[in-house]
Amino acid sequence: MNTRQAKLLAAIIDQFIETALPVGSKRLLEMGTFTVSSATIRNEMSTLEDEGFLEQPHISAGRIPTAKGYRTYVKEFMEPGTHELKVRKHFESLKEQYFQRKDQERVYEAVALLSQMIPNIAFATVPHKERVYYMGLANTLRQPEFQINPLMATGVVEVLEHRLTDLIDHIKTDDKVRYYIGGEDLLPQIHSCSMLVMRFSLRGEDGVMGILGPMRMDYAYNTVALELVADLLRS
Repeated sequence: MNTRQAKLLAAIIDQFIETALPVGSKRLLEMGTFTVSSATIRNEMSTLEDEGFLEQPHISAGRIPTAKGYRTYVKEFMEPGTHELKVRKHFESLKEQYFQRKDQERVYEAVALLSQMIPNIAFATVPHKERVYYMGLANTLRQPEFQINPLMATGVVEVLEHRLTDLIDHIKTDDKVRYYIGGEDLLPQIHSCSMLVMRFSLRGEDGVMGILGPMRMDYAYNTVALELVADLLRS
C-alpha cells in the first residue's frame, strides 16, 4: 500500500465512521484532502478493494471498509490524539454527572443507615443539589408524644414535606453536633421537638445531616450515631 492509498483508506474509514454511508470519490474530493482527479481516486479505491481493505456493497455505490481495512486503520493510521480535546470535554461533563449521582447515592444510603440506628427521623441534604432525603417518619410517629397529639405529628409531616430545606438553610451548622431543643422558635410546627445537626463535606461541597424527633429523645445515643454516620460520608 503506497502513501496515497494509505491516506485514502484512512479518509474513507473516518468518513464511514461518521456517516455510516458508503464513501465515493466525489465525497472524497469535496473534503479537499486530495488534489488528484476523480478517476485516480476511483482507481486507487479499486486497488484497495482488490487487496481486501474495502468492499462495494452494491454497484454504483461507494466503498465501505472491511474487517481487514479496520484492522489496518487501527494498527497504522488511527490518531487518538486528534480527538483528545473532544473526548476529554465529553468525559468531564459525564464525570461530573457520575459523581453527582454517586453523591446522591451516598447521602441516601447514609440517611437509611442512620434511620435504622435511631427511633427518630434522619435527614441530610445532598451537596451540589437542592435536595433533602429523610427517613424514619413511621418510627417517629409511633412515639407516645405523637400518638397522644396527632396535631403535633401533622406539624412534623408538614415541615418534612414543605419546610425542611428552608429550615436547614436558616440554622447554624458546623462540623460538630449542634442541638436545637424544643424547636427554639425555629418553626411553630416543631416546638415540641428537638433537632440535632452537623455539617459534612463531599468533594468540597458542604451538606447537613441531622436527626429530628420528640424532645424526649436519647441525646447521647443520637449524638454518637449522627457523628459516626457523618464521618462515614467524609471518608
